[in-house]
Amino acid sequence: MAHPTFDTHTDAFEHRQFRDDEFWRQIPAWRDVSRDQFGDHLWQGKNSVRNLKQVHETLGDRIGQDLLQDIEAALRIAPMNIRITPYVLALIDWDNPVDDPLRKQFLPIASQMLPDHPYYLADSLSEDVDAPVPMLTHRYPDKVLFLPLTTCPVYCSYCTRSRIIGGSTETVDKDTYGANTERWEEAFEYLRNNPQIEDVVISGGDAFNMTARHVTHIGESLLAIPHIRRLRYATKGIAILPMKILRDEKWMKAFLDIHKKGHAQGKQVYIHTHFSSPQEITQWSADAMKRLFAEHVIVRNQAVLQEGVNNCEHTMVLLTKKLSTMNVESYYVYIHDMVPGCEHLRTTLKDGVELEKRVRGVTAGFNVPTFVCDAPGGGGKRNVASYEYYDEENGISVWRAPNVKPGELFLYFDPIHRLSAEAQQRWADQASCEAMIRDAVTAVDPSLTEEHREKISKRLEIGVHQLK
Repeated sequence: MAHPTFDTHTDAFEHRQFRDDEFWRQIPAWRDVSRDQFGDHLWQGKNSVRNLKQVHETLGDRIGQDLLQDIEAALRIAPMNIRITPYVLALIDWDNPVDDPLRKQFLPIASQMLPDHPYYLADSLSEDVDAPVPMLTHRYPDKVLFLPLTTCPVYCSYCTRSRIIGGSTETVDKDTYGANTERWEEAFEYLRNNPQIEDVVISGGDAFNMTARHVTHIGESLLAIPHIRRLRYATKGIAILPMKILRDEKWMKAFLDIHKKGHAQGKQVYIHTHFSSPQEITQWSADAMKRLFAEHVIVRNQAVLQEGVNNCEHTMVLLTKKLSTMNVESYYVYIHDMVPGCEHLRTTLKDGVELEKRVRGVTAGFNVPTFVCDAPGGGGKRNVASYEYYDEENGISVWRAPNVKPGELFLYFDPIHRLSAEAQQRWADQASCEAMIRDAVTAVDPSLTEEHREKISKRLEIGVHQLK
């Protein structure tokens, strides 16, 4: 019997290779920075790039005036400011920054941005709507999302919470907030009074921007609630500031103490992180994970599917396998949320469905992420192939969430520029849009109650921006 053969060329082992050169020395401002200094998390924070002037001063002759003007134009319309660690900025390919996947995620350029979809929403997932008390979203019966702060070490252009994160801009005024233990008490009291809740996602913002004292305060407060079984500290930090895991002993001690206390109580204390490109992964990433793995900390990854960043088979397979090599569990890949300033990064639902097919089977199933659409309007995370109806021609998908919001339907819309010319013409007319949406909803449930039709209409009325 013939046995299958496997390709053993160099690329087959690419996921085992971790960049370990002094890549930051290509940046004029950091040519003389030592490895030890670059690996200092405090130096990274102090030298993070926060505005166009710093972009220019840091990159010097590596960036041309045309690109600087393109960035400046983007910052006038983008819903977020920029904040980029030296680690991330130095990993960008400055010989071809326009096509670079990290530049696309953290440094927008106006020439690539597109008009928002008519039904975009600043709070696409209705996190504020489903908030019984400030800073707490309670959507799933036994799980809540806790947002104790709204600052991050970097600001991602594709952020689903750009309504509150990334500072006020020329186009958006925001109610941002930092860590405040007194303001958190109302959320803790709600959790104490709702014994069905077992799982708390501690997000924001980013857990890396908490002090050690805040990490301890939140962890001890939640572990003291008997029915809370699972804590997840959410941070993109391992992807964009892995030095903190290696050098910030106070923060690490605080987290590891909570991890050990949780384990002693039979409770889970995990980290959820956020790699979206294999280009973000270096030896520093691997070393940070070695430390966490040695402490028996489970780390899961949640990526966002983005045009020109990770929406091809090779990139997504490489990301998945590289994460598993570092002992990071691939958890979710999200279809991009319908938030402002991100239309150029969104893909179609079909892209996600097809990519999931190609990623599944390249490695063990427990290392393969689940591709999901977080249904706009608060329907929650749904497997990309679990839609009730998908009109590919017009880019309209309809979803149910029977254990989240029974009886309701939720709609996700593909980016219009990816549709046919005929479909784009239909989207240019409001009456045509309403008819397409009505047909999609009726195809799923002709007998949908008036109450639920009204809920759909209200969500869409809030979101319709460019057709009136």
